[in-house]
Amino acid sequence: MTDDAFDLAIIGGGINGCGIARDAAGRGWSVFLCDRGDLGSGTSSASTKLIHGGLRYLEHYEFRLVREALMEREVLWGIAPHIIWPLRFVLPHHRRLRPAWLLRLGLLLYDHLGGRKRLPPTRTLDLRSDPAGAALNPAFTRGFAYSDCWVEDSRLVVLNARDAADRGAEIAPRTACVYAERRDSLWVMGLRDAVNGTERTIRARALVNAAGPWVANVAGSVVRANVPAPTRLVQGSHVVVRKLYENDAAYIFQNADGRIFFVIPYEREFNLIGTTDQDYTGDPSDVRISPEEIGYLCRSTAEYLRQPVTPDQVVWSYSGVRPLFDDGSSAPEQATRDYVLKLDAPSDAPPLLTVFGGKITTYRRLAGTALSMLQPHLPPVGRRKPGWTGRTPLPGGDFPMEGFEVLVASAAERYPFMPPATLRRLFRAYGTRAEAVIGDAAHFADLGAVLGADLTEAELRYLIAAEWARTADDVVWRRSKLGLHLTPAEIATIDTTMRRLIEGGLAAV
Repeated sequence: MTDDAFDLAIIGGGINGCGIARDAAGRGWSVFLCDRGDLGSGTSSASTKLIHGGLRYLEHYEFRLVREALMEREVLWGIAPHIIWPLRFVLPHHRRLRPAWLLRLGLLLYDHLGGRKRLPPTRTLDLRSDPAGAALNPAFTRGFAYSDCWVEDSRLVVLNARDAADRGAEIAPRTACVYAERRDSLWVMGLRDAVNGTERTIRARALVNAAGPWVANVAGSVVRANVPAPTRLVQGSHVVVRKLYENDAAYIFQNADGRIFFVIPYEREFNLIGTTDQDYTGDPSDVRISPEEIGYLCRSTAEYLRQPVTPDQVVWSYSGVRPLFDDGSSAPEQATRDYVLKLDAPSDAPPLLTVFGGKITTYRRLAGTALSMLQPHLPPVGRRKPGWTGRTPLPGGDFPMEGFEVLVASAAERYPFMPPATLRRLFRAYGTRAEAVIGDAAHFADLGAVLGADLTEAELRYLIAAEWARTADDVVWRRSKLGLHLTPAEIATIDTTMRRLIEGGLAAV
């Protein structure tokens, strides 16, 4: 096909869209992906940052979803060991809520349902003597410890996009799809650059609507498809507070209203607390945490921890809108987190695949299923077989899944001038590609000005050129969480520096 025509076009630069783009490009199809904002700037960067099976989904009998998610934990850890790593979760038994035998049964299923190999198994804890009990209210004397994984969610999105681009895909953030029309055997799409307003038209054999919480808007006003979009928008909010305890455990707590929430070590000096579940009816772009949600999370946490947690301790918060498939559930927390894919493929017109729901943990499986549905409508290719994405590392992840400390120790020998904390952060963010950030520097000063915290101009250049960063928010809240360590003046300086670099001709490749 010509330069403006692709096998597959994708609307939506979240984890599902970027996961589909990576898989499709790796199999040999030509791919175009656009998003009207930054990559991962919606739901995909507003998660609880977990690669997990979803222990609570067992109560709703979603065994297939839980099994698939559990199977994915170690697969994803294996392809991205720099941004994914194991976490040990402590679940204290609350006598007034779920009985201990039910929790133990659920954890037994959790251990064996998904083929766990490297993650440690569940064990019972005496919280009166175990170090994990020191942070808890003394009333909690018994608990359980089990394993799941942590993920830098927005980095997972960007790395999937980066790998897709490295395999030939065109990735176009800040590019709105104004219309998409079926004309003969192709989709014709009108695009508008959200920064400079320039317009462009492309064609594609197949179209994927992976617009997340905007999926119904795209279906109705952009694609004008005759496919129902039964989407239920559910708001989930999180707060970040200064570190509440000294151990490195993550905690999962039960609430009297039936919900669960997490308290997780975060960015060295903080704890992340969340999430909430409530129906949302506004514009997903405008979602914000409410005072009621902040109060709910603080009160719930204070019931379990020795140290009180109050709203004035919150240093940062974020909210996202989960675009769940509307299965008619009465309560938001009971709505299915499983993905649903709807294919509209008339015999005389190009196909449209619409993506509903999904979890970060199962994004790779969703992508494989989507391409299996679209494959009959795409040209034959033989570059890679289905499932290749679980065997091939994401950018920077080409080292053993349990070898991060060895990687950092080796880097410390090669770059003795780098501050240890900075070196560790860079390799956590970029893995082996941190070497591209450091380059041929022989002294820390060779990395250019320090713009705040330990962010250097060299790292900023890398993020612009390799990861589509265009604003300070892209850098300090999505490609990293350095915003927690920066002042407003420093963030403004980063924005000014980025504009200077971009106006000077630095662009993503």
